Amino acid sequence: MGLETKFARLGEAVTVEGGVRIEGYASLFGVGDQGGDVVVAGAYGRSLARLKAEGRQVKMLWQHDPAQPIGVWDEIREDGKGLRVLGRLLSDVEKGREAAALIAAGAIDGLSIGYRTVRAEKDAKGQRLLREVELWEVSLVTFPMLPEARIGAKGADALVADLKDLAAVFADARRRLAGR
Repeated sequence: MGLETKFARLGEAVTVEGGVRIEGYASLFGVGDQGGDVVVAGAYGRSLARLKAEGRQVKMLWQHDPAQPIGVWDEIREDGKGLRVLGRLLSDVEKGREAAALIAAGAIDGLSIGYRTVRAEKDAKGQRLLREVELWEVSLVTFPMLPEARIGAKGADALVADLKDLAAVFADARRRLAGR
């Protein structure tokens, strides 16, 4: 089976700090998405353990595009609520800067997982219960399928301030280079 994707919105617990840090839930356990799928607690455990043992990381992508990595996930773990992610948008990458600005403006508020289903079953309601998945990537996206989690405004002002500071540094560097 090929790579599948699941969408969620960054939730109230999401923060954007230091201009490039993002944190939130990429997936919520027990919540049906718009496609009729429900991720079961523990579904990511084996995949995360395997990635760690192999020294590999889940990728942070822009809109599921493998040609557009925009940051790194520093921590991905399951807790009682879902799949919690903590990472950094890379300000040295153009799309990373764009993503930070779009999050700060409230234009982007979604997270989506890219995965391969390892084990699933249908329940009595016809929902697909994802019991084990192989996690490949977590993307920032425009249209998530799990609307229960949304980005919080927390940290957005700090992000805008940091982006303005970054723009000022670039402007100063341009002036200095032009003066040579």
